[in-house]
Amino acid sequence: MGEYTGPLRDTAEEWPVTGTTTQFAGRKTGVRTDEVTMPDGSVVSRDYQTHPGSVAVVALDEQGRVVVLRQYRHPVRHKLWEVPAGLLDVVGEHPLGAAQRELYEEAHVEAGDWRVLADVYTSPGGTDEALRIFLARELSDVEGERFEVSEEEADMELARVPLEELVRGVLAGDLHNTCLAVGVLALQAVLNGDGVEALRPADAPWPARPFTP
Repeated sequence: MGEYTGPLRDTAEEWPVTGTTTQFAGRKTGVRTDEVTMPDGSVVSRDYQTHPGSVAVVALDEQGRVVVLRQYRHPVRHKLWEVPAGLLDVVGEHPLGAAQRELYEEAHVEAGDWRVLADVYTSPGGTDEALRIFLARELSDVEGERFEVSEEEADMELARVPLEELVRGVLAGDLHNTCLAVGVLALQAVLNGDGVEALRPADAPWPARPFTP
């Protein structure tokens, strides 16, 4: 095994699919089985969740605190500390618009400066979900009535927590949400590295979930 010398970059590739079956179709997600041809010619079944994609927001205030919320997540039987996040509900929706909506609806906050912090596949062995995490700064409270919440969101708690405390919580194994963990660790790396100005603009292309500019 030789040392890889080129730039590290994920590349798009699609192995032949000889058949597809939809096992379940829900309101937003589904379960699909593909018959995939391997490089040696064999055909294997691969089950995965189909997903519209999602966005998340690491909202950083002038005191170096991040807006977080605590919400019950039934599949893992935990209340998790998270950053504002949500699904891309509309096909072709601009992810920035979705992120701005989620920050407003969940935290009743708006931001004057937006950047792309990270793009990830949340669990590429089991779902095609693509996640874009934004950094939002220049925060201000939104005037007027807050968005009406229901179900799990009705029990949601809001807080502003220093970035360093969240990073320690992730590394200590106390905080587990994907959006929060990737977001705060990426932000810490940015602040200790090339700085926020080096981040991609909020409307940077996203091949995993193309959108209308």
